[in-house]
This record gives sequence, structure tokens and C-alpha cells, in this order.
Amino acid sequence: MSNPAPAPRPVFPWAVVLCLVGLDYFSSLAYLPSIAISYMGKLAPLAAVAVVLVTLGAAVPVYWYVVGRSSDGRGGIGLLERCTPGWRGKFLLLVLLGFVATDFVMTRTLSVSDAATHVAANPVYADLAKGLSSNREAIRDSMPEILAGRFFDFWTEQLLLTVFLSIAGFGVYFFLLRSLSRGFMGFAVAVVLLYLLVNVLVIGSSLWYLRANPQLVLDWEHALRPEIGNIRTDAGGAVRAALLLGLLAFPAMAIGLSGFELTLTAAPLVATSPGDSLSHPRGRIFRTRLMILTAAIVMSILILGSTFVVTLLVPDGVLGTTGEIQHRSLSYLAHGERLSDGKTGEEVISLFGTTFGTIYDLSTVFILCLAGASATVSLKDMVPEFLSRFGMQLTWAHRLDVITHLFNGVVLLVTIAFQASVSAQLGAYAAAVLALLFGASLAAMLDIGQRWRGAGRRVAQLPFVLTTVLFAVMGVLIVIQQGSGVLIALGFVAVVMGTAITSRWARSTELRFVGFEFAEEASANRWAAMRALDFQVLVPHDPSSERLKAKEGHIRESHRIAAEIPIIFIEVSLGDTSDFYQKPLMRIDMDEGREVIRVSRCTSIAHVIAAIALEFREVGQPPELHFGWSDASPMAANVGFLLFGQGNIPWMVHALLKKAEPKAERRPRVLIG
Repeated sequence: MSNPAPAPRPVFPWAVVLCLVGLDYFSSLAYLPSIAISYMGKLAPLAAVAVVLVTLGAAVPVYWYVVGRSSDGRGGIGLLERCTPGWRGKFLLLVLLGFVATDFVMTRTLSVSDAATHVAANPVYADLAKGLSSNREAIRDSMPEILAGRFFDFWTEQLLLTVFLSIAGFGVYFFLLRSLSRGFMGFAVAVVLLYLLVNVLVIGSSLWYLRANPQLVLDWEHALRPEIGNIRTDAGGAVRAALLLGLLAFPAMAIGLSGFELTLTAAPLVATSPGDSLSHPRGRIFRTRLMILTAAIVMSILILGSTFVVTLLVPDGVLGTTGEIQHRSLSYLAHGERLSDGKTGEEVISLFGTTFGTIYDLSTVFILCLAGASATVSLKDMVPEFLSRFGMQLTWAHRLDVITHLFNGVVLLVTIAFQASVSAQLGAYAAAVLALLFGASLAAMLDIGQRWRGAGRRVAQLPFVLTTVLFAVMGVLIVIQQGSGVLIALGFVAVVMGTAITSRWARSTELRFVGFEFAEEASANRWAAMRALDFQVLVPHDPSSERLKAKEGHIRESHRIAAEIPIIFIEVSLGDTSDFYQKPLMRIDMDEGREVIRVSRCTSIAHVIAAIALEFREVGQPPELHFGWSDASPMAANVGFLLFGQGNIPWMVHALLKKAEPKAERRPRVLIG
């Protein structure tokens, strides 16, 4: 009985999918203003301007193009796969998949860490936790002396809260892995809309207060002069210098662009239009582009507004790398705390206070804890699918979705290793985002180069060349600024590379054959007739070594094959040997009175020969395969077989046949002489 067809994937209106993506994209607003101020001080709004310029001028055009060429959920990495075949392309894709894994893990660990920061600073929670805090010393005294100091020094309140929120969030992720139900999508919409509403209220009220108190803006403008330095030039030069400083701070703020690759991963969830083709669903592409543009505009407005009001209204000293409200600056305003002019927020903005601040904190905690939910979609649908097609994930691991569950555990380990510090995780997160932006830009540039011809190609490529260079330079800057964080990202890349290569080696003796395609109907008919013969002698032939006539004479003499026994020759030409599964193209010809099976587009010579022999066995008696000796060393043969689909072919064919057919009487015979 055949397995039932898989349930169709649910689709939703683009605005609903935008909210799923927004769980990750919009949640970064919780900590972006603090990051901008920690790097730029009073110049933080200029860093926000740099983020907006890169978002609208670079990221949006790149992904606008990429979604038109890769609307199947594989995103920029899928387009890059088509543009860079061979092992070089596979290596580049594995590196990018390592950064995808980094982005997934860091999205969840950093977001939940910041959620814990909001919880710990909330006055309502502080009142509820007083009992636990008062018993802290009693618990310490009751522990063995060797553990008392180490345990409490390491397991801070921030870390305990983060671990608790992470474990609580695992249930949501397991629920998400089973299906993207309408209930979950509805919950995502509610969380995102609430979060956007409270942020619009905080930012809008703060801007209204600044409008009524222009002196605060003038004081900020005066404070810019020592920040920029003594730039003795015209106004245009000062603006250019300020924007350059903003771009230098951009790498650390690149996490504000983390939702773009995910937008393309979620593209298959966007509803199509009637008449859309499977290969190029125009309605889905249009709606996904609309989703990208809408998300970018909303986020740009929020980043500009939030960074501006936080810079002007939050007093000096409470922000920065050691500030008491690090990574929760908007929450500080929502709670009506003291402003930079000495007044309290509750005095000047009636909305602000403990009640509204607690609502703000709850919405922030919800969206931060669910930020990894959208990243889970990315990891579940992208990384295992790529690795499985590359033959770089064991079959049982793909069936059980081991990678996703493994990274759930890694999330917890990374959280503990970094002691739930948001700042310590920024470098790895930013490196991952920049790597994915670079990959998408490179894919767009290469795709245009392959599709377009003539003078117009250079012009069409130029914008994507510039964005590729931009993201490459930003990547170098993040290496300089956050070297330790980049090493963490490279560690994830190394793990993906190591496990992928090991899995490919372990699966190298799988048949990995999905059928033949035929060059014309005559070849298909002759193939069916050949398989029905009572007995077949198959002789693989390398046309570059000797002519068919000489090959036949040598085989008949050394293997003692009588002249009346027909020989069927097999000639195999390789295609992309880095691919794992293969569906070769077959043509059957007569060459000087000798029948030749010519097979092209192959990933491995040995696999194709073994597949042909097994296909003959399915109809008649098992055939005989006759080979000559190979002079290659065993080590060189094994490496050549794994990487380039050729090596000690007779031995490899025998190993493949033995694994595919355990019964000796049904197994095609391999003869070497």
C-alpha cells in the first residue's frame, strides 16, 4: 500500500505571514536603540539613518530581485545554488548554511536573554520576587562550601530567568514544528500588533513631548559637535563625515536586518493567485515583495523614531555598555522614569507609568520569546532540506528532524555559556546576518550575469555588485569590532561542514539513483527490449582510453567470452559530481555494429553502472559486468569516488551491488581481469 500523500502546506494572506516574520524582524527594536547609543553616543540617530539607508537602498532591492527568482522558500541560498554548481558552490553553500544555523541559534538566545532583562527590571516582578531574593543568602548558606560561591556567582538571576523562558519556549517550537496552524498564526498576529501598538505609543508620545520642548533638541545639536570632532569644513562635509561614522556603527546594528532572508523562507506560506504557475507564481511573488517593502518601511520608521527619542530623553549614564537600562531603553521610557531634563516621564506624559510599562514589558517578552519561532521555520525547511539533497545528512536524521532538535539543545548550551548576556552574543548574531545578506547579494549578481547578455548586463549587475561589496566590507568591520563573536559564528560553520562531510562519506555507498531519462523514444524502447534478454554481458568502456573494437578484442580474449555472445558496452559521462542523487540521461546507439548504452549527467560512474546492472536483473537473469584492472591506489580511488564520482570503479561497483542486493544468487556478477 502506498503512503498517503502529504498534507498540503497551509497558506495565508501576506499580512499574516508578515506578522510571523515580524516576530523576528520587529523584535530587534527592543535592543537596537541601546546598541546604537553604546557605539555612537549622541550620534546614535545617525547610526539609525545608516541602517535605514542600507535597508531601503540595498537589502530591499536585493531581496526584491531574489524572491522573483527563488519563491520556493530556498531564498538567496537556493538562488546561489543554481548559480554556483560543483564542489566550489557546495562549499560556499555549506558556509552560508553554517551562518543560517548561527542566525537561528543567536536569534533565540539573544532574544530570550533580552526578554529576561525586561522581566528582571519590571517593578511588578521585583515585588513578586522579593521573597526569593530575601531567601537567597539562606539558600547559599545551606549549600556545601565548594558550591556556594561558584553556583551563585555563575547562576545569576538573569541567567536563571533566561533558562526558564527558553525551556518554556521549547513547547511552542515543538508545536510549531508539527504544523503552522491558524491558531498559532493568529497568536503571532496578536503579539506583533500589540507590540507595534505600544511602541508607536511610546515613540509617538516622546516625539510629541520633544516637539513641545524644542530646547532638548537644541541641547542635543550642541552636544553633537564634540562627538563629531573638530571638522573644519562645510556643512555638506560635516554631513558626509557624520554618515560615515554611522556606517562604521552599522555592522553592530546589522541585526536590525535579520528578517530579510527569513522573509524568503516564509514565501511559500503566502497565498497564490488563481492561475499562478508552480515554477513562477506571480501572485505569490508580488505579495511577498509587498511584504518585504512593508516590513522594511515600518521597521525603518520605528528605528529612526526610537533611536532619536531614546538619545534625547534618556539621561546620560543610564545607557551605554554599563548602563542600568542597557537593552531596554524603550521600556525605561514606557515606565515613566526620569528624563534627561530632570522630569519624570509620568509627570510629562500621562500615558507612561508602571501599568503601561508592565503592558509594554509583557508585549516585549512575548515577541522576544517567540522571535525564534519564525527562525525555526527557516531552520526546519531550509537547512535539513539542503543537506539531505547534498547527501550530507543521514537518512534517519532527516526523517526524525534531528538537526532541529539538536539546535534546540544548542540554544540552551549557548545561553548558559554566555550567561544570558545580550552584549556578548551581538558579534556572532551580526556576523550571521551580514553573511546571509552578502550571500543574497552575490546570488543576485551572479544570476543577472548568467541571464543577461550584451552591454546591458554590466549596467544591470552594477547595483548588486555595490551591495555585495558593501556587505563584504561590513563583514570585515564586524570581524575587527567583534572578533570573538565572529569566531563563534565560524564555530557553527565548522560544525555544519564537519557533520556534512562525515555524512556524505558515510552515505557514499548508497545507490542514490532515482531513475533514467531517455534522449528519445527509440532508446526507451530498446532499453526495455535489452532488459528482457536471457543473458547480458555488460562492459563499461572509457572512450578516451581505446576504441570499441580494441576494447572488445581485449575483453573477449582476457575474459574468454565466445564470439557469438553479444556484448553491451556502457559509456558514462559525468555531470556535476558534487550532486548526490542522480537521474541520468540515457541514449542507446549502434557504433560500428556494437550496441552502446551512453549515459550522461551522472554524478558517479560506479553508481550508474551498478544501477544499470540492477535494472537488468529486475527483468531477467543477473548480468555479468566485465572490467579491466585499475592502477589507481586505494586511497586515491576512494577520494576520487567521493569527490569526483570516479576512482577504483570495479571495486566500488561490487560494493554498491553487495549493499543493494544481499542475496548472492540475485546479485549481478563483477569480473575483473
